[in-house]
Amino acid sequence: MSMETRSLATAALVAVTGSLALSACATPRSDTYTAADFAGFRKIDAHVHVNVQDDAFMDQATADNFELLSINVDYPAFPSLADQAQVAHHYAAADPRRFHYATTFSMKGFGAPDWAARTNALIDAEVRRGAVAVKVWKNVGMVERDADGQLIFIDNPGFDPVFDHLAATGTPLIAHQGEPYNCWLPLDQMTTRNDRLYFTAHPEYHMYLHPEMPTYQALMARRDAMVARHPDLSVVGAHMASLEWNVDEAAKFLDAHPNAVIETAARMAQIQYQSVRDYAKVRAFFIKYQDRILYGTDLTLNPGEDAQAFRQSAHAVWRSDWTYLATDESQRIEDIDADAKGLALPRPVIDKIYYANARREFFSRRRPQ
Repeated sequence: MSMETRSLATAALVAVTGSLALSACATPRSDTYTAADFAGFRKIDAHVHVNVQDDAFMDQATADNFELLSINVDYPAFPSLADQAQVAHHYAAADPRRFHYATTFSMKGFGAPDWAARTNALIDAEVRRGAVAVKVWKNVGMVERDADGQLIFIDNPGFDPVFDHLAATGTPLIAHQGEPYNCWLPLDQMTTRNDRLYFTAHPEYHMYLHPEMPTYQALMARRDAMVARHPDLSVVGAHMASLEWNVDEAAKFLDAHPNAVIETAARMAQIQYQSVRDYAKVRAFFIKYQDRILYGTDLTLNPGEDAQAFRQSAHAVWRSDWTYLATDESQRIEDIDADAKGLALPRPVIDKIYYANARREFFSRRRPQ
């Protein structure tokens, strides 16, 4: 499967009222931040991958006033889970104020009588080392199979002891199921250039070409069933909960699941695609759900990559996203071949999306074990 740069979702339409849209557009500019406020504003990128012990990522985060939540994930193109954990332990000890991490678990042995107990013990050990959340990836639902060769889905009862343990200890679950909605569309119907390029280069991951695999709707239904079955579990829907293609669908998910929030990692282009077509609705969505949205990027630094080039790229992504969310400036977005006007979200909204919501979700819910 491809990396954490894609996901999407299902559901029906939730209308954001016209009055909300009108009031959102009427916010005085004095109530918003400017591009010049970027460096001085304390921020959290709640979805990155620091996969190598190279200070470039941390140095750029310091320069741009970011804390990082680095997410370990069972992804074949990444270093081993042990190597990811070693990097996380290093930076969590070296700079605990700026670096935070989420652990994960292996699916190896799933279904065995002791799998859940071993997994919970591993999670507890990582939490003692500083982990603030647990990640479950899209290999659940799209790759992993049981002894009978059937795909294992996120609502499989075998996960219940782990998810119940997370709920009991106040440890959030970062859930990424599925691919972007574009993955199930023909290339000429995809809404963003980055998705067209990726799935052209990797047809093995282009679900439109693989009708034998689960549908997008089936994956989202399984995910929603899991979230509903664990109402005491704090769920962070990675990549806009795979609902990046339609803010109405994201609103429906949030309305249905008060225990869930979403984050924006690697889905800004899909959001911008929508705001170019209906600016008021997208802006109203961010204002209405300001307590339920976290900022994230999916920026990744792997072993062997050019660290200095990465620093430039990270800075450019962070500045571009700030321009879009915090100001009313327009900028060219190549992935949608259009100019996108900034949402100019009010200062209190930016405060929550860029900082307060992540602090609440990852640092304020813990219960003694």
